Amino acid sequence: MNSERNLIVSIVLLIAGLGLIFGYSHGSVNLSAAYPISGAALQVDLKTTGLPAIAGLAATLLGTIFLIVAAVQAILAQWPLSQRTAGGSSPAA
Repeated sequence: MNSERNLIVSIVLLIAGLGLIFGYSHGSVNLSAAYPISGAALQVDLKTTGLPAIAGLAATLLGTIFLIVAAVQAILAQWPLSQRTAGGSSPAA
């Protein structure tokens, strides 16, 4: 697979995983703004139970792995194949 396909798969898996986790969660979000800024607080309390928790975590982890693989493939694709197989020597100009 090339990096574009891996990127698409990673995005789909991340959206599905996080969608399951947040879609079936029970909890609350609390934001309090204060002056001075050091008194401001954000509190997130989420709880996901059952199959969506397991499936969401698995899909999110797979999506993260695919995203890392796609990034490595994209970085390696920036160098010509001759430089990667010939030990990194540059062609004579």
